[in-house]
Amino acid sequence: MTFEFSQQAKERINALCERYPSKQPVVLAALHLAQKEFGHLGDDVLRLVAKTLDLSYPHVYGVATFYTMFRREPAGHNVLRVCTNISCMLRGAYDVLEGLEKRLGIKVGESNETFHLVEEECIAACDGAPAVLCGTEYFLNVEVGDLDTIIGSLDKTPHPESEVV
Repeated sequence: MTFEFSQQAKERINALCERYPSKQPVVLAALHLAQKEFGHLGDDVLRLVAKTLDLSYPHVYGVATFYTMFRREPAGHNVLRVCTNISCMLRGAYDVLEGLEKRLGIKVGESNETFHLVEEECIAACDGAPAVLCGTEYFLNVEVGDLDTIIGSLDKTPHPESEVV
C-alpha cells in the first residue's frame, strides 16, 4: 500500500520546514500529522515521513519509537494513558493499570475496538495521583473502584488524542 499525505498536511509540513534551518526539528510534528491521517505509524508511513523530510528512515523510526504518544499499530479511538511515575506509583497506579487490563481484556500497549492502553511516565498531574489521561480529559485520584464509571463514560463519548501540531 502506498501512503501519501493530504494536501493540507503537505502544506503544514512545508510551512514548518520554512521555520527551521534543517528539517530535523519538524519530525515530531510530521509524525503527529501522519498518525492523525493514517491512524498509526507503520513502516510505510515512517518511510513517507522520512522521504518527505529528506531524513533517514532509522532516524524517523528512532523518534517514533522513543515517544509513547506514537502508535506503531492500529488502536482504539480512546487512548488511556496511565501515569506510573513516582507520585502515581506510590498512590496505586499499578493497581489501576492492572484493573484496566482486566476490565478491558488487553495488556499495556494493546488495543481493542474502543481502547488502547498505555503506561505513561508522566502526565503532569502529580497532585491528583494516581492519574489517567484520555484525550484531553484527566481522571484524578483514580481508584480501582472508579474504573467501571470511567470506562462507561468514555465508551459513550470518544476522546480522541488532542491536536498537537
